[in-house]
Amino acid sequence: MPYLLLCIGCFFLVLSGVGLFYPTTSTLDPLSIQALFEHRSTTLNHAAIVLSLLGGMPFLFFFTAFLCVYQTWIQNYKSLIFITLSISGSITIGWLLKWSVDRARPLEIYHLVQPYGASFPSGHSLYAATLASLVMLLLQQHRYRTPVILVSTLWFIMMGLSRIYAGVHYPTDVLAGWGIGLIWTSLLWLWLYQSNFNNNFFRSKI
Repeated sequence: MPYLLLCIGCFFLVLSGVGLFYPTTSTLDPLSIQALFEHRSTTLNHAAIVLSLLGGMPFLFFFTAFLCVYQTWIQNYKSLIFITLSISGSITIGWLLKWSVDRARPLEIYHLVQPYGASFPSGHSLYAATLASLVMLLLQQHRYRTPVILVSTLWFIMMGLSRIYAGVHYPTDVLAGWGIGLIWTSLLWLWLYQSNFNNNFFRSKI
């Protein structure tokens, strides 16, 4: 599972780079925003606004706190560290890239919701991919892993598409957010769970 997520994340990140830096494909970004803007509906507008609220920092912190409390209760401290580093790392990476790249948002006329910070990468997409991948990794041996994977995948895809529909991110921003979230969480999982050094460390400390 972690290697699959890592490959998918790299694929998304490469697509983002191609779309962002190649002139022949970079024109697709504003065209996508315009096309979705012209086909908005009241139902989809409400859905995009709800997803914007669910994908923001308050929900992210609430869900993370719930997972951390549960892992502490069952005394699974390795998973607790994994969740904490996944979320805190994705937030740090996302805002460092926003600050360093400093890409302008789509024109304000397209904005359905109030955005914060620069456009690249999409924070909502990054957080959604991070949450989805950590849930899939933590429950990959669970008997209900198939519906968990389907719901988690649907979650981060819908979150990313809603940001494009809401006119606050370009498709390349969303692809980058997905890619970074999947890559970061997968690498962290491999380091914590499949590294001999870390396995020996946790066996001796916990």
